[in-house]
Amino acid sequence: MTVTTRPDDPFSGRPFIAALAIAALMLAAANLRGGLVVVGPLVMEIRDALNINASAFSLLTTLPLLCFGVVSICVPWLSRRWAPQRLAIAGLLVISLGVALRLLEQYPLVILGTLLLGSAIAVLNVLIPGLVKSFFPRQVGLMTGLYSVTLSLGAGLGVYLAVPLMEQFGSWRYPVALWALLPLFCLLFWLPMLRVKSVQRIGSRTRISLWRDKVAWSITLFMGLQSFYFYSMATWLPKILLESGLDAHQAGTATALINLVSIPFNLFVPMLAARMRNQRLLVLGTFVTSFAGLAGLWWLPSAALLWASLIGVGCGCALSLALSFFVLRAANPIQATALSAMAQSIGYLLAALGPFSLGLLRDLSGAWHWALGTLLVLQLLQLGFGWYAARPVSVIADQER
Repeated sequence: MTVTTRPDDPFSGRPFIAALAIAALMLAAANLRGGLVVVGPLVMEIRDALNINASAFSLLTTLPLLCFGVVSICVPWLSRRWAPQRLAIAGLLVISLGVALRLLEQYPLVILGTLLLGSAIAVLNVLIPGLVKSFFPRQVGLMTGLYSVTLSLGAGLGVYLAVPLMEQFGSWRYPVALWALLPLFCLLFWLPMLRVKSVQRIGSRTRISLWRDKVAWSITLFMGLQSFYFYSMATWLPKILLESGLDAHQAGTATALINLVSIPFNLFVPMLAARMRNQRLLVLGTFVTSFAGLAGLWWLPSAALLWASLIGVGCGCALSLALSFFVLRAANPIQATALSAMAQSIGYLLAALGPFSLGLLRDLSGAWHWALGTLLVLQLLQLGFGWYAARPVSVIADQER
């Protein structure tokens, strides 16, 4: 990949350092999901090793989402006290420590590791959009696309490699340990970033609040609803399909498609968004594919592969648009970090509610119609918030009003 620098870029005249920065950002993104999702395919082996029931195991997947919501809002405060590069390095170290603790057989230490892992990922989730705008102010579309793709690939590899590595080496700890080592490898690329001075330092002591801005709230609720939708479908789609008469192989293939088909859209949607004056056409396309996938799942679940593909396209476009809004609607890296923190804090708290609330609707009604109907209504709300967020208007900090 050829890196073009400009006079107002922090890497002007230093293409090698620019390439290192790209690698650093992408490798960090690859570590934001793998350590979490790797436990899913290994559920029975981990439960047997820890001697825990299904409810206790579910904390290993629910607690990180709660950490995302709680810790994200604290990141701007942290970034006013430490340089973002230092925070990123610290986050990678804590990810490694958190995954390492999840290798142990003492359940309390596994929970501690899960909390550390979720908290560190939350910090990096918020920091990276601001770093993209700071490091590559004229290439935010391309860099956001690469970030989204790497995020999805990391999650996909975490799931895909889990069972083969366990079978190859004879223990579930090997695939988990891989995600404790990869963050340490990332440090080779992040340590040189300590010398980079950004166009506008993210770690400024200027305090930015966006809680009274309508654009910020529209982006936040768009982010929250797309997270609610994705995590609900990732959790319950296999169960929905199994109860509709499909076998386990068909249900598993359909669920895997949600992640696979989203990858090209993760790359191209941010690039298109950055070139458009407003992104309403992309928001509308996202709504149409997501709504069609849900409606088809309700109407004809036997065509699961088609509906899962549409759902995956919708999820991929929605996430990429949300990440793009963080940088496109912010005037500078400080605002991008504050907007990312606000949107991801509320967004992931909503995401944590998704699987639980839909499961409750299923239990109360005895079928999935109410749950799917709720998701269809929420898609209409997501369209409305996305439509408002897609206007070419930057957020305005409360301090500037």
